[in-house]
Amino acid sequence: MPELPEVETVRRGLNQLTLNQEIIGGDVLLDRTIAYPSSVSEFITGIKGSAITAWHRRGKYLLGELTAGWLGVHLRMTGQLLWLHREESLHKHTRVRIFFGDEHELRFVDQRTFGQMWWVPPNVAVESVMTGLQKLAIDPFSPEFTVEYLANKLKNRRRPIKTTLLDQSVVAGLGNIYADEALFLSGVLPETLCIDLQQEQLKRLHSSIIQVLEASIEVGGTTFSNFLNVKGVNGNYGGVAMVYNRAGAPCRVCGTAIARTRLAGRSSHFCVQCQR
Repeated sequence: MPELPEVETVRRGLNQLTLNQEIIGGDVLLDRTIAYPSSVSEFITGIKGSAITAWHRRGKYLLGELTAGWLGVHLRMTGQLLWLHREESLHKHTRVRIFFGDEHELRFVDQRTFGQMWWVPPNVAVESVMTGLQKLAIDPFSPEFTVEYLANKLKNRRRPIKTTLLDQSVVAGLGNIYADEALFLSGVLPETLCIDLQQEQLKRLHSSIIQVLEASIEVGGTTFSNFLNVKGVNGNYGGVAMVYNRAGAPCRVCGTAIARTRLAGRSSHFCVQCQR
């Protein structure tokens, strides 16, 4: 958490609020938040004087295209990017501040401190600096994400489908919430081995992944703990989730109590009646 819909929600908000304004400086309150360059002062110097021309998303990564280089962000577990007036009081978990010429700033707030930021200099390949991008699979919204692609990624794997869907080298951007939701919509139990999936199940799973991600983006993502969009607003998908975080509650389709198990150390939620 945050997963693809939350990161996409942040990306859209950033594109509405932060573009084409000069960055006039910044302040790093926790040095280890800056993954690159190694010098905090070099990070600030690198982004200063630039403007962000567009924000892109790769899986769960955010990429701000600068007039000189790139600004990379990974929110990890608890990261938030908030667009605030510079006079607003600082949250105690504020890690990085980026100042813009209109008296606003972009604040990176991160309670657990796992989030990271990068400045990639001009004419340097982004993937050579943000090396996690090299391992990412195709995005679920890419035209290349087809039933055939998914089947090829899953064939011969003797791992549970739920565990496999969390592997970013299989599908970029999926996490615990939306893997549970997609498996429910497709009628597949999380413990089903990939090698045992039938073609019809693969078709349903493929469409369900896209469907659940689109539905969550429509309502601004999910807030179960601390996700906020750039304006500080909660996501609303949690209120309509079919199975995630609903252990013991009645299934919204058949009324059977939602079950929970653990796979590879992660909770999985499902309906024993609707999923086979």
